[in-house]
Amino acid sequence: MATISMARIVPIIVSKLIILSTILSPLAIIHASKENQGFVRSLDRKLYGFKKEKLTHFRVYWHDIYSAPNPTAIPIVTSPSNTSATLFGSLSMIDDPLTEKPELSSKLIGRAQGFYGSAGQEETALLMAMNFVFLQGKYNGSTISILGRNHVFSKVREMPVIGGSGLFRFARGYAQANTYSFNAKTGDAVVEYNVYVLHY
Repeated sequence: MATISMARIVPIIVSKLIILSTILSPLAIIHASKENQGFVRSLDRKLYGFKKEKLTHFRVYWHDIYSAPNPTAIPIVTSPSNTSATLFGSLSMIDDPLTEKPELSSKLIGRAQGFYGSAGQEETALLMAMNFVFLQGKYNGSTISILGRNHVFSKVREMPVIGGSGLFRFARGYAQANTYSFNAKTGDAVVEYNVYVLHY
C-alpha cells in the first residue's frame, strides 16, 4: 500500500515542479534582462579576488626640486598676470622623488608624477593632480592617485585619494601634507605626506 501511494505521489510532485519552473522562468529572464543591458553587467567581487577591504598608511617625503642641474619640477605655464601675488594660472609638471626620510639621500620609495597649478586668486592654493608610483617591495608598480586642493600655507593640508592601480585598484582615502622645509629663494620644498588608503 505504501509503495503504491509513493508511486502516485512522485509523478504529482514532478508535474508541480515543472509547472512552477515554467511560471518562474520568464520572471528570472525578465530580472536578468533588467540587470544585463548588453554593455553592463553585475559581477561577483569574489571571482576577481576582492576579499576584505583593508586600511593602509604610508608616510613618505616628497621632494619638489627646482634648483638642481636636473630639476624634478619644471614650470610649463607662467602666470598670465605679472601682478598676481599667488601666481594664479601658473602650472608645473613634476616627477618628484618620494623617500623614506626627509633627506633626499634616504631610501627611494617611489615617485610623485603629475602636475600642480595655482588655482587661487586671493590666496595661495594649488590644484594637485599626481600619482604616487611605488618602486619598492610588493607595491612595486602600483599607484595611488591624488587629486585635490592644497592650501599651501596651512600647517596640514588634506587631499582625497581618488583611485589607484595594481594593488590599489578601487582605492579611496585621503592624503595629509605637512611642509618639512621650504627654500623661498629656489622654491625647493620637502613635504611629509601621510596617506591613508582603503583597498582590497
